[in-house]
Amino acid sequence: MTKSYLKTEFHMLMEKVKAVEVRVKNYLKLADYDKWARSYASVHRGWTLTSSIAESINVALVSARELPIYDFLEEVRLMFGRWNCENRQQALYTFTDLIDKFQEVLQQNEAECTRMKVIPASEYIYTVHDKEKHFIVCLKEKKCSCNAFQLDEIPCVYACAVLDIKNFKKGPYYSDLYKPKIVLRTYDLPIYPLPHKDDWVIPKQIMYKVVLPSKYKRLPERPSKKDREKFKQDMFGKKSKNCCSSYGLKGHNRRSCRKYNK
Repeated sequence: MTKSYLKTEFHMLMEKVKAVEVRVKNYLKLADYDKWARSYASVHRGWTLTSSIAESINVALVSARELPIYDFLEEVRLMFGRWNCENRQQALYTFTDLIDKFQEVLQQNEAECTRMKVIPASEYIYTVHDKEKHFIVCLKEKKCSCNAFQLDEIPCVYACAVLDIKNFKKGPYYSDLYKPKIVLRTYDLPIYPLPHKDDWVIPKQIMYKVVLPSKYKRLPERPSKKDREKFKQDMFGKKSKNCCSSYGLKGHNRRSCRKYNK
């Protein structure tokens, strides 16, 4: 979705809010879209594949969920400690400008930009022609009309074409987060193992505190979709009462009708 499309959707939403309460519309309009709209983005994010780190962790802990709470937490600590050590070792033995994953992305962009035509428009703005399409690159603001330059914070294919023509180094144009030194600082703090639970020093006021389980127990499986997909009328609306087909009285059917049975 483009920014103009999102703007149109927000205006339609504003009209619906206005029909309910005008003050809410004025408040949301004053706060601006990026303060309250979850799908708002100042750049084109439709071509970017995003993933949630929480989902990745959940997949890695599928088998560990069946363990008791102490063993589960120990399994989580071991997993994060292993990831921390592997990422730190990978950054420690990386001698390129970027870490392995993003160095490959940069090399691929450099290989694909060799046959593109670059036409300067000003000192910082250039037009890059790629077959039937053309893209605008601004080196000063580190932006490209393909939006990959400002999203990935790595010179895209068209930015690499401009940098190669100008014989500029690509170091100032990619983010410091991809450099091995920053990755080392990220994983610099080690995750120390915990002693065995028999060696723990527990205060008396906590040792003798009784913690009872909850009164209500939730089923281990995921709740069915039928309950979640009910409409508001089905959940909160008035339910229809039974009606006797013989006498037309409400509150019972013909099988439980006393008059009919007599």
